[in-house]
Amino acid sequence: MHIVAVAVVAIFLPLVLFWLLNSEVDQLHREGMRAQAEVLAERIVAAPDGLLTFNLPDSLRGLYSEAYGRYLYDIRDADGRLLFSSRRKTGAAAAQAPPLPESISGAGVTRIIDGKILRIRVAEDLSHRDVIIDDIISNFFRRVGWITIPILLILLAADIIIFRRALAPLWKASQEASNIGPARTDIRLPTQQIPREILPLVTAVNQALDRLEDGFRVQRQFTADAAHQLRTPLAILRTRIETLGDGAAREVLHADIEGMSRIVAQLLEIAELDTLVLDPGETADLRAVCAEVVAGIAPFAIAQHKDIALKGTDAPVLIHGNSEMLQRAIVNLAENAIKFTAKDTSVDIEVNDDGSVRVRDCGPGIAEAERDLIFQRFWRADRQRSDGAGLGLSIVRGVADDHAATVAVENLPGGGAEFTLRFRLAEKALSSSSPGGQGDRI
Repeated sequence: MHIVAVAVVAIFLPLVLFWLLNSEVDQLHREGMRAQAEVLAERIVAAPDGLLTFNLPDSLRGLYSEAYGRYLYDIRDADGRLLFSSRRKTGAAAAQAPPLPESISGAGVTRIIDGKILRIRVAEDLSHRDVIIDDIISNFFRRVGWITIPILLILLAADIIIFRRALAPLWKASQEASNIGPARTDIRLPTQQIPREILPLVTAVNQALDRLEDGFRVQRQFTADAAHQLRTPLAILRTRIETLGDGAAREVLHADIEGMSRIVAQLLEIAELDTLVLDPGETADLRAVCAEVVAGIAPFAIAQHKDIALKGTDAPVLIHGNSEMLQRAIVNLAENAIKFTAKDTSVDIEVNDDGSVRVRDCGPGIAEAERDLIFQRFWRADRQRSDGAGLGLSIVRGVADDHAATVAVENLPGGGAEFTLRFRLAEKALSSSSPGGQGDRI
């Protein structure tokens, strides 16, 4: 709309200037003709016999001569009879004089001389204009009018620069807003250099974010408190189960208690993730973290008649992150893979020197429609299963978000699923890649 407005002004302004210049020239022309008429009026004198005489000096005769043809004058009485004229036709002969051309323009004055009313008119033949100001008007668009176009373009460029400078704080605020999410509720929109007209909106948004953060804080605190409070009843139940005489019933109850304990532990992990603030300079050895996970989860895999192997590089892989949280994410991936892989098969954990970890299983794979759903809290494809609450993969996604990492899943050509975590390498990482071959099998 601003460009359209400037374009309209670019067309309208020269036309207005042209009209103003023409009006000024016409005004000057009329004043000049009136001044000449007053000079001619001073040359009319009444003789003693009552007749009027008109004495035009030699200096003005050439100006009103027919040879020059530019200026004309007529002097008439109150009855309209022509008394004196530059066309040299007076009295009755004036009635036969040709009409004035349409290009004639002039002005006149009225004087009373010796009791007689006289009208003196002076005109200029515009077809013979030769003054400088007339040339300026006639050549205005060709020589002067085009100047308005670059001036308006410069004005438009200046407006764009001004608008960009005014909107720069808003662009910065929008970039900050894009970083706000459940894991980063502490971010607020900057109010420095925000235009006064938009500052109330930015302030209101920040206040809304404060209220949302309070709501998230209450929710996280509730999750943590509930998990902590459940630990004590579970410990009491575990103790009382030991007093039961029926061994089969005791084993079933033990399994239920372990499942509940697992859910409580995962709830606590989620609560910790919600409050986790990483140190920007903290680093962890991804290869060492995966080795600890494989060593710790190997007994569980063996009890399930499955193998677990560590593959990939043997050198340290330094990334930005917290070792404990990384270990929890990879443990959940490994447990999930062991749960779904077939018996007498292997779960592979591969560490690469580019900061990625791949966990592969030999299970049924993940349907395309479920690949985003599996990372949601409490989501399970089979609601009839009682061996999990659907929190493990949501913890993996939470750890990835806190570490500015990515998590992806795809099915393998030979069957099974592959989960891939990609982390940012530390700036001074000295890890070197080396083929892992078959890896270390446990």
